[in-house]
Amino acid sequence: MLRHNLLLIYRNFKKFKSTFFINLIGLSTGLACTLLIYLWVKDELSVDKFLEKDSQLYQVQEHRVKSNGIWTSPTTSGPLAETLTSEMPEVEYSASVTRPDRITLSVDDTNLKTLGRSAGKNYFKIFSYRLIDGNRDNVLTDKNSIVISDALAIRLFNTTENLIGKPIELDNESKLFVTGIFKKMPLNASDQFDFVLSFEKFKEGRSFLETWNSTSVLTYILLKEGTDVKAFDQKIKDLVKVKTDNNVTHRTLFTKQYSKNYLYGKYENGVLTGGRITYVKLFSIIAIFILVIACINFMNLSTAKASRRIKEVGIKKAVGAARKTLIYQYLGESLLLSFLSLLLAILIVDIALPHFNIITGKYLALNFNPALILSCIGVSIFTGIAAGSYPALYLSGFNPATVLKGKINTAIGELWARKGLVVFQFALSVIFIVSVLVVYKQIEYVQSQNLGYNKDNVLYFPREGKMWQEEPLESFIAGIRAIPGVMSSSSISHTMTGHNSGTYGVVWEGKAEDDATEFENFTVNYDMMETLGIEMKEGRTFSKEFGADSSKIIFNEAAIEFMGLKDPIGKTVKLWGEEMQIIGVAKDFHFESLHEKVKPVFFRLEPGDTYLVMSKLAAGAEAETIGRIKDYYQKVNPGFIFEYKFLDNEYQAQYVAEQRVALLSRYFAGLAILISCLGLFGLAAFTAERRLKEIGIRKVLGSSEFGIVYLLSGDFTKMVILAICIACPVSYILLKFWLSDFAYKIDLTAWYFVGAGIMALLTAWITVGVQAIKAARVNPVKCLKDE
Repeated sequence: MLRHNLLLIYRNFKKFKSTFFINLIGLSTGLACTLLIYLWVKDELSVDKFLEKDSQLYQVQEHRVKSNGIWTSPTTSGPLAETLTSEMPEVEYSASVTRPDRITLSVDDTNLKTLGRSAGKNYFKIFSYRLIDGNRDNVLTDKNSIVISDALAIRLFNTTENLIGKPIELDNESKLFVTGIFKKMPLNASDQFDFVLSFEKFKEGRSFLETWNSTSVLTYILLKEGTDVKAFDQKIKDLVKVKTDNNVTHRTLFTKQYSKNYLYGKYENGVLTGGRITYVKLFSIIAIFILVIACINFMNLSTAKASRRIKEVGIKKAVGAARKTLIYQYLGESLLLSFLSLLLAILIVDIALPHFNIITGKYLALNFNPALILSCIGVSIFTGIAAGSYPALYLSGFNPATVLKGKINTAIGELWARKGLVVFQFALSVIFIVSVLVVYKQIEYVQSQNLGYNKDNVLYFPREGKMWQEEPLESFIAGIRAIPGVMSSSSISHTMTGHNSGTYGVVWEGKAEDDATEFENFTVNYDMMETLGIEMKEGRTFSKEFGADSSKIIFNEAAIEFMGLKDPIGKTVKLWGEEMQIIGVAKDFHFESLHEKVKPVFFRLEPGDTYLVMSKLAAGAEAETIGRIKDYYQKVNPGFIFEYKFLDNEYQAQYVAEQRVALLSRYFAGLAILISCLGLFGLAAFTAERRLKEIGIRKVLGSSEFGIVYLLSGDFTKMVILAICIACPVSYILLKFWLSDFAYKIDLTAWYFVGAGIMALLTAWITVGVQAIKAARVNPVKCLKDE
């Protein structure tokens, strides 16, 4: 019986080749998209979930009340970790940790600049990273200790064995000793680094880490099993207030499970509103929709070709075939086609995966483990049943007496259902098209927006070695300026890409006592503002021509407006208790992404507190200029590796998630339209075949080819127009929500929706037109012949 059914299925596929290939291509494309998105979503959901004590591992964060709402910060005070261990019995271990930074490590003549961080002594007790060598209880107890990854050990020593106690030089100055070796971070770890230093070493010369007013470190804790996290949060909520004798009332502490930081990292006014999880949900929905579009094709084409299978159904029923048997046969066809589509989809994914990894920035692979195999089989079975259930029920329900006469009564409901499915397909396609257009234009907008400073051809690199001394720094910058191709050069505390160094220590006349608004603090050297092309609204920048400017300050327009100062030039404010005279007001510029509004900023002159050297290069000869800078750098700073970045690349990196969404949306929209058009193509072919005699009669009576084309494409045109009318308001609501995440955004004009509708309509016309023209050109004699 099974062999007989398989033979029938094979003959059916062979008989209806066009339907078979349309369904195969549509289903395989839909399954390939689903499989790619499944791999990506699975990887996203696995980030940081590999840690042994995931349920007990938390990060302490802060809500900070400002005049315009609540800002949530991942950084906390230096003394917090030790205080939690000593005063909170719920805490098993805690550690202060710095953000990863690139630092030069040296062994003999080998100098490497690699990513590392400093951490408290309990770091490896909190994080269960695998130690190849060393004891996690004491690897960071000595301030001169360094724990390195096995990958870094190979690069420095060419081995991972017998390295405990081996010396490594830090920045060609401090000598550290290897106390442990850990397995390189897995790919699904959000934190990637190659070494860990003692936090006690990092604290040397940084007295601010001992105060509660400073917030510059990350604090991680391991809670004891069974701890009530909500009760613990209430207990530590006002700890900063207590430790500062009630001076700091705007900072409240709370905990967040470490593994949730990656997907749930976005806060608005102190409330968790999402993060990367938004895109995980978005692409999961897209995968479902694309698969649904492919299933709709199968349903429509199967029911549309019913007229060509009515005799088969009638004969089988006449000789005693039960309806259940027919349902199993047609579901078998659907399931077999689904499994064939799955095999083709796996081949497509295998070919597309390298390019998909480039787009997503991941290292996904088709590893056929039990989970993936079961998932693929499950999706394939679901697709086969979903796509084949309606055709199976529809075909098996024919009356044998009626169908053997060659007649089939098509119910009005069935016609409307088929048309409704086409409308649904194209509505989704139009939503995809509008989304692609709007996302593309928004990304283009943020990339071309005037930021208030010139980011183009600005190269920067960190101060290292001799440059940490102020006089050699000035001499070094002067040497950089003398290099052909360098237009200007100076130094600054941090880049212009995001919040880095804020303070609420600015006091002005009329400031409210409870105001704790943070001002972004840019520490600069002479000529830094000129190098960045920051324009002044009034006043001047820092200049040696006016003597010492260390007691002077420059604000941006947003700061002056916030403070309510009229005629600010010459007025004084207090910064951390010291009087500072305002000498200039800079025009507003975007030091954060366009997700954020421009915030209050001030500049102060303190060359010794700058950490990056920035140089403006002349356009057209960047490669030659960089080569000269590198030669000069290595001559002045031997033993250090010259690593640089461009400011415009750093700016673009802020929108990497949006850029990936834009590119992926473009691909998925194209595939959704392709699948929809395949179905439309098949339906148009069957419609033309079913109306072949009508076409012949019309041609005999004098109808033109254009009239025939218009007749056949009219119904499809109405369906696509209805889809456009449904899709436009839906896409408007969705895109309005997406754009709300940007403080500066494009306007959703009607042209995006009109353009998407026209594109969908033209695509449908071309698809249907091919079949309509073919039918219109058929010889009417052939049309009117009996079988």
